[in-house]
Amino acid sequence: MVNVSNLAAMRGENKLAQPSVCRFCRTSLVHSLCDLGMSPPSNRYLKAAQLNAAEPFYPLHAYVCSDCKLVQLEQFHSPEEIFSDYAYFSSYSSSWLEHCKNYCAQMQREYGIDRRSLVIEIASNDGYLLQNFVAAHIPVLGIEPAANVAKVAIDKGVPTRIEFFGTAAAKKLVVENKQADLLLGNNVLAHVPDLNDFVAGLKILLKPTGVLTMEFPHLLQLMQHNQFDTIYHEHFCYFSLLAIERVFEHHGLSIFHAEELPTHGGSLRIHACHSGKRPPQPSVAQIRAKEQLYGLEQIGTYGKFAEQVRETKRKLLEFMITAKRADKSIIGYGAAAKGNTLLNYCGVRGDFLDYVVDANPHKQNLFLPGTHIPIFPTDKILQTRPDFILILPWNIKDEVMQQHSYVGNWGGKFVVPIPEVKVVG
Repeated sequence: MVNVSNLAAMRGENKLAQPSVCRFCRTSLVHSLCDLGMSPPSNRYLKAAQLNAAEPFYPLHAYVCSDCKLVQLEQFHSPEEIFSDYAYFSSYSSSWLEHCKNYCAQMQREYGIDRRSLVIEIASNDGYLLQNFVAAHIPVLGIEPAANVAKVAIDKGVPTRIEFFGTAAAKKLVVENKQADLLLGNNVLAHVPDLNDFVAGLKILLKPTGVLTMEFPHLLQLMQHNQFDTIYHEHFCYFSLLAIERVFEHHGLSIFHAEELPTHGGSLRIHACHSGKRPPQPSVAQIRAKEQLYGLEQIGTYGKFAEQVRETKRKLLEFMITAKRADKSIIGYGAAAKGNTLLNYCGVRGDFLDYVVDANPHKQNLFLPGTHIPIFPTDKILQTRPDFILILPWNIKDEVMQQHSYVGNWGGKFVVPIPEVKVVG
């Protein structure tokens, strides 16, 4: 393991790491949420030829701002490094596709989005969502920084620009007379290192009467349900409603509606507009009150989270040690970023997990970062008949268990690691 942070610091080269001030309000960051030790970039999957080369590891440490309560990580690599050749394709989860199809119908029903509208999605990935609007003959534009992923969307007939979004990109689109009636982003807000530039760009790109929706993992759910494995380097920030309201208000945007969703273990979808254009709905005050009741306005609440994380590590290792001593085989399902955080933090490698399977062909025949566990297609399960299958993307556990219920034929069982280790089946 190469501690890149320490080596770079000794050479005076660690220019990206910025642990000292908040991304939004520039307050000094001194309060820790949890320290997950040293970890490689979660989506840096390896080829066989790379296994004997030095692999970068960076501190994975989440801080919370005492002023605005924004939870955030240090930045050790640029978005260009993360997204130049991205391995995550949204279309490989059937439950997620259904979620997005329902969203598109909701937007048409609630906000009158139709053939006269323009829908723009930031970080549109492989066209997983916009394809529903295209099918309804509604004009769309996707903005996606990963060229390999954007190509898949373009091949589907989803117009897509390959670029990073911010004020510069927004101004170019406005010059081209492209402003959004519906502007959306799913699971992109966490990936933004320059938060103020990004949100300022949203305001520029949104029509005066337009609606903006953003969906992201909800910090309240992360803390309540011990979802520390959703912390990884390409997520620069983790949001509560309390924090994102402050960011949006600073940039002239108002959140008028909010929805709590089951996706990704518990997400928040905010509906926003230009300040003063729509009255707030009761949902905003209700969710804000939940967060305040839990204590998200109190800095002391955040300090209690770390012990939950350490206890989860102990329980997972206890389960695996017991299973291996009983000569049981364990594999992993899903080469997910959250799984890479979990495995690296817990020190789980090939001595515990024989291999991992994944339905995404772009990950198959590669190796997990840090742990170097091999990734195979899902039919490997039938070939080896494992005793236990550890579901790493636990947020889709029901989908996984339904699709692979046949493991019960030989007495195989599923294991869900979060919020605590549980054997199912």
